[in-house]
Amino acid sequence: MVVVMEERATEAQIEHVVARLVEMGMDVHRSTGITRTVLGAVGQGHADKGLIELLDGVHEVVRISEPYKLASRTFKPEATVITVGDIRIGGDEVIVMAGPCSAETEQQVRTTAAAVRRAGAKIFRGGAFKPRSSPYSFQGLGEAGLVLLRDAARAENMALVSEVMDVSQIELIDRYCDIFQVGARNMQNFTLLRELGHARKPVLLKRGISATIEEWLLSAEYVLSGGNTGVILCERGIRTFETATRNTFDVSAIPVVQKLSHLPVVADPSHGAGRRDMVTPMARAAVAAGADGLIIEVHCDPDRALSDGAQSMFPAQFDRLMAELRIIAPAIGRSICLETVARRGWGQ
Repeated sequence: MVVVMEERATEAQIEHVVARLVEMGMDVHRSTGITRTVLGAVGQGHADKGLIELLDGVHEVVRISEPYKLASRTFKPEATVITVGDIRIGGDEVIVMAGPCSAETEQQVRTTAAAVRRAGAKIFRGGAFKPRSSPYSFQGLGEAGLVLLRDAARAENMALVSEVMDVSQIELIDRYCDIFQVGARNMQNFTLLRELGHARKPVLLKRGISATIEEWLLSAEYVLSGGNTGVILCERGIRTFETATRNTFDVSAIPVVQKLSHLPVVADPSHGAGRRDMVTPMARAAVAAGADGLIIEVHCDPDRALSDGAQSMFPAQFDRLMAELRIIAPAIGRSICLETVARRGWGQ
């Protein structure tokens, strides 16, 4: 249920409505817009629509048909902009996150970080814990990898996003990263999502390999319902009958989700196609479709990478891609970073 308050509703009236909803067994989430306050009521209780409509200051009560309440545009019509330092994800600028699939060595991490920063990436991406299909594949360096990633990001004045795979890793990764990444395999790890709902750092939530858009938004709802409003959705391709590419990159999901939800949407063309020769055209398509950001795998020597080398770009390829995106973005009223203004204090 969504309760839309009148434009001139007083704080006392708003608090009274909140109190009545709580009495009815609902959890209440407040969204204050430019002219109106909107209250989202979720939970197992029974909120009587007729009684709420009669309360002073109430303009309208809407029952939401979507099972996801807090992620919907009905609850929050305006787009959410998530701030990480001076980076605004969901604003006019298309934010690019780039880096290796996994931290391997200090030289590899430092070299790649410097290359993607020069090209215009604002957020460094890299894994320390890797969910691999085979138990015999490289599983990541653990905390040692987080140290390498954090040091490289700090040296280049970038924010850092890295994957969390389990509840037990949240506290550790929180010490090093600015954004938690939840991978496709964990999109429906509801225990993990609930715990990240209590975190106070943004969560980049990737779409599961066989997930519908509704299921993806319901996973976001788990984080939002815990009080963490900083959810960033990530389209990374889904599994279909097609075998020519690693996944089928669902570009159409970007405008669909933006119509349904206020949350920012970024695209992962690296996993979407699984081939580095297709990352550039898929990235172009994602920006043209309205993506708020990109997350791209770049490696200083991808042919020798310990994981996902085939889909990782060479730094020179990434540099050319960024130049092309700077032509595409203005055509749809967006921009991509041209400067390398230093940001201070990441991870400190």
